[in-house]
Amino acid sequence: MNYPFGKIRSLIGSVLFILIFSMPLHAQTAVRLENLLAQQAVSWSEAAVFIFEASEGAAYNYPIDLSNPADAYNYAKELKWLPEKSAPGEPARMNGIALLLMSSFNLKGGIMYSITKSPHHAYRELVYMGIIQGDTDPEMPVSGQQLLLMISRLLSIEENKEAAR
Repeated sequence: MNYPFGKIRSLIGSVLFILIFSMPLHAQTAVRLENLLAQQAVSWSEAAVFIFEASEGAAYNYPIDLSNPADAYNYAKELKWLPEKSAPGEPARMNGIALLLMSSFNLKGGIMYSITKSPHHAYRELVYMGIIQGDTDPEMPVSGQQLLLMISRLLSIEENKEAAR
């Protein structure tokens, strides 16, 4: 195969980045991570499980075990942390994932997000913070690799905040 050196180096760097920063996701097995990385579009319920496990109750003490995808989805839906028109098996969209990340990690955001708590403004906040990078659209489906990269960036930012205190 004729891959330019830069692409190979970028791919290796991405894989190492994911592996290093996904270590806090200790409850997840290598098989689950491998399956997630292979997915072109993560479902809402799968995304909810991974995000809740990554946040480890960062903002809240979750009252139930959220390792079950159905329970995680229902809990997030009940708290209005997911878009109204989402369904457990549907592909998760970037703006809805942004809302779930902002909510589960208890991120404050700017004035518009604080007022509306909408997926649109959550998406804009995460783009501004550098958690969502690259050529993305708020309505695009989120792949497993994108989800792990966003979680990794968010965990890195949160870790840097803690170290600065």
